[in-house]
Amino acid sequence: MPMDFDVQTHARTLALRSPDHLRVGPFTVRHNVNWSLKYANYAIPDQGAEPTPGELDALIAAFRERDRMPRLEFLPNWAPAVEPALLAAGFTVENRAPLLACAPGGLLTPKAVDGLVTAEPATDAEFDAAALVQHLGYGGTGEPEGGEAEWLRNAATGGGVAALATLGGIPAGAGGCSVPVDGLSELAGLAVGADFRRRGIGAALSAHLTRTAFERGCRVVWLEPGDADVERIYASIGYRRIGEKLNISLDPERTAG
Repeated sequence: MPMDFDVQTHARTLALRSPDHLRVGPFTVRHNVNWSLKYANYAIPDQGAEPTPGELDALIAAFRERDRMPRLEFLPNWAPAVEPALLAAGFTVENRAPLLACAPGGLLTPKAVDGLVTAEPATDAEFDAAALVQHLGYGGTGEPEGGEAEWLRNAATGGGVAALATLGGIPAGAGGCSVPVDGLSELAGLAVGADFRRRGIGAALSAHLTRTAFERGCRVVWLEPGDADVERIYASIGYRRIGEKLNISLDPERTAG
């Protein structure tokens, strides 16, 4: 199986394992009850799916009933008939994001950041501190809903990785590697506080997470960079492109058809 299909299988397996997931036609919906962030709520089609208009209507209704934006994340070549069907139903492409991956032999060590201390959260306060860094780093305001801290706990206890980086005792960065499936893990939720950016913390924290995942038995760590600048940071520690993922959604005001 190609590496990008391995990654898609990993994402779909985790969606099927998520406690509040649902099946709608040929789709698995990853629904986060305590986390309304759109990136935490999305559907993945079955491999080779050819959804009918009725199945798409049911998918849209399932999202709306749960007060979530109808949204999918998947590799276009995993289910080639799905993207044309979604576009015909009024969905809009958010972006086509590169998928990057790294294997143990490819990881490079970035320049050290003086005074940076990176460790796995252990207490509720530490998990909450890491979640707050992520929440604010991704444009949130106020306090997190709880989904970030829950994801980090599940990663840390399920064979993945969670990390909180501090400078002078102040939380500066956070992120994690998901629960592994067949030796694959996703590096996700990496965030650096606004006051700590452009110091090399993102590269250092990413390398720490990746290295720790390998030490815990993972054979591949993959991720989706937020933009070209972020992709360059990951490339600097050894991540390489393996494919492209489609992120596509239906505007809240739109209806299918």
